Amino acid sequence: MTRLTSRFLVDLLLRRTESAGGFATILVKGDEHSGIILVQCAERGQPGPLLERRFSPTGDYIWEAVGPADPKDGESRANYQNRRQKADPDLWIVELDIADAPRLVAEWAALT
Repeated sequence: MTRLTSRFLVDLLLRRTESAGGFATILVKGDEHSGIILVQCAERGQPGPLLERRFSPTGDYIWEAVGPADPKDGESRANYQNRRQKADPDLWIVELDIADAPRLVAEWAALT
């Protein structure tokens, strides 16, 4: 089975967000082929959850909420992202600013 590259998936997520009227940008570029994707959700500039695409024990990809419990805790959020980036230099960090970003990610994930 052919797996889609991380770069392709990130580009698809950016286009999907923008076509739905939101804003999307790459904050950190990871490995083009197999980097983990961390999505920093926001709505009208207000921080939302951090979502990470990971391998499940069954070998499939899943999305999990990660990071601090309070998304508005900017310092904890930044510290989490810095720790993840140091632990995994292949990590992509993408920001989405759109109404109900977690729903958009879930819909996008179902397509991939």
